[in-house]
Amino acid sequence: MKYDLIEALKQIERERGISLENLLEALESALVSAYKKKYGPDKNIKIEVDKVTGNLRMFKLIEGEDIESSEKEIVSTPSDFGRIAAQTVKQILQQKIREASREIMYKEFKDMIGEVMTGIIRQTDQRFTLVDLGRAEALLPQGEQIPREHYRLSDRIKCYIVNVKKTSRGPQVIVSRTHPGLIRRLFELEVPEISDGIVEINNVAREPGYRSKISVSSNNKSIDPVGACVGQRGSRVKMVVGELGGERVDIIKYSNDMAEYVRNALSPSKVSDVFINKEEKKAYVIVPDDQVSLAIGKDGHNARLAAKLTNWKIDIKSESMWAEEKLKELEKKKGKKEKIKEEKGIKRRVKVVDKKKAKVVSKKGVKKKVKEKKAKRCKAKLTNGTRCTYASKTGSDYCGLPAHKKLETKKEK
Repeated sequence: MKYDLIEALKQIERERGISLENLLEALESALVSAYKKKYGPDKNIKIEVDKVTGNLRMFKLIEGEDIESSEKEIVSTPSDFGRIAAQTVKQILQQKIREASREIMYKEFKDMIGEVMTGIIRQTDQRFTLVDLGRAEALLPQGEQIPREHYRLSDRIKCYIVNVKKTSRGPQVIVSRTHPGLIRRLFELEVPEISDGIVEINNVAREPGYRSKISVSSNNKSIDPVGACVGQRGSRVKMVVGELGGERVDIIKYSNDMAEYVRNALSPSKVSDVFINKEEKKAYVIVPDDQVSLAIGKDGHNARLAAKLTNWKIDIKSESMWAEEKLKELEKKKGKKEKIKEEKGIKRRVKVVDKKKAKVVSKKGVKKKVKEKKAKRCKAKLTNGTRCTYASKTGSDYCGLPAHKKLETKKEK
């Protein structure tokens, strides 16, 4: 072990990204394993490699609980150790280097989830496509491929990293061409205002291979977010569309007013009116009769994408259909009102009749009572011409006053 060993390990460090300390540790453990394999597992030894010169020193541990507290005794290296153990050391060292490089690669790609990378097609069939990303090969499954998109060997494509898995052969990188994040990252690459934070992408809705919608807003009132994403003569959006194989991309302006946001999301169709139900998160959209097909879109793409973009349910109706429904509702309301009026009229009539009867009965009762009261009152007249206010005695028309009693006796005579 001379200086060329350290140079070789440093070269591996530069090429594979593995630190020199990890390589020396792997080499020392490999030498110990090779020694025990040759001379027996009961040999309690420790091997150290000098970091500068590359010289090898072998220690025999005499006693102690562990390696650090044990006493060391330098022993000579057997003459046939190098020749016998070289192959074993080589295999173990290669395995350690592979494991370390896999771990480093896994951590590197794990931090790149959600990023876009350019790769080269190396293999393609009906099940999956292999994409060379430089340091690793990525798997592009059939479900993550854009419909009707064909890949040829050596083609360059941009992929979105969705997942990284640990396997016995190293990290397995899963990429996608259908993820909505791919559009977001492509616009970030093409539009400097987005990377600078002036323009913000609020949401992305996508149906891969057919159509996509993105909503954008600006943090600077002097900059139009839609114009910034479209570019001069559509140069920026054309680059994104070309990368996606001709997939149509609609760019709309985001708004905090949900009615306006839904109206913008259904572009390019014209919207007459929007009614919002916040409790159900549902929007009722009224469009002209000649705009219904455009608002719904081919196979319902436009309506579905607008619903995904706004995260609200959208019910699209034509003006004529809306008018018919309103007329039916009014007719139902009128019918109910007439019934209520009829019922109220009948009740009123019954009440009026009952009141009249009650009044007649009450009037008769009052008259009888008045007569009864008048009959019981004394009939004697006072000097002032008024009638006596005292009640008459039973069986008599006069009260008990002596003067009035005399009138009773005179009447009898």
